[in-house]
Amino acid sequence: MPKQNPSKVQPLSVREFFARFSSDDACLEHVMEVRYGLRHPCAKCLNLATFHKLSNRPAYSCAHCGHHVYPCAGTIFQDSRTPLQVWFYAIYLFVTTRHGVSGKELQRQLGVTYKTAWRMGQQIRKLMGDAHGFELLKGHVEMDEAYVGGRRSGGKRGRGAPGKTIVFGMRERGGRTITEVVPNVKLNTLREVALRTVEKGSTVSTDELLSYGLLNGDGYVHGSVQHGAKEWTHYDYRQDVTHHTNSIESFWKLFKTSVRSTHIHVSEKYMQRYLDEFTFRSDNRQMSNAMFDLLIAVV
Repeated sequence: MPKQNPSKVQPLSVREFFARFSSDDACLEHVMEVRYGLRHPCAKCLNLATFHKLSNRPAYSCAHCGHHVYPCAGTIFQDSRTPLQVWFYAIYLFVTTRHGVSGKELQRQLGVTYKTAWRMGQQIRKLMGDAHGFELLKGHVEMDEAYVGGRRSGGKRGRGAPGKTIVFGMRERGGRTITEVVPNVKLNTLREVALRTVEKGSTVSTDELLSYGLLNGDGYVHGSVQHGAKEWTHYDYRQDVTHHTNSIESFWKLFKTSVRSTHIHVSEKYMQRYLDEFTFRSDNRQMSNAMFDLLIAVV
């Protein structure tokens, strides 16, 4: 199937969202349809059965034996006092926004307490991380580390600056992105992440950080650019490949802008969840209905 142009894929409008999910029952039916199907083999009688909504509880009943299926069981919706339609609208906001949604914005949009809004946001970010999944990066991969944190007047900037969270990113050119919070940028730390994330034999582009020298002896085709010497691209005639880290650096620039403009500050404790959210959004730029259904499928 040909890949759709992200610029031509339109997300649900707010009007379309509320027309499609007009009530909690409509949302529950969607969860049932995405997770199980309104017609599927019954776990009890094993017949291919149609399931019908029960009027007095959030469950569906098998037309053959009456076995009950609770679509929200084992999900973030289970035992939640927040209406299902409110949960759906929160997920919709995360899917359609570019820079994320703050807890205060969720509080205003959903009409819930800040504590509830914050908890919902964290659970949706976890969903995005689960939906993104894991697959080894291969082909041509760019690697770069970044330092995320609040401003410190008069302090050191860049590598080694205090009060910063260190994040490490790997981006497959034309493909997926994987990001991770790391304790430092020492050789052994970056080597461990690279070995379990990037397929051996891949071409890897980095900057001149000495820790990236680990790649030369680990089965990767490694090339670097000397940012300190104002070199942003480097063509290697022996490998017939252009090395640069522009793609992963662009990712970090957008991520930092998102943190500054939307969240103001993100603590190291929760940084991975915000990385997972932004990585999921970056790798699924279509912002289509399929993204919404993908999150519902992993709840």
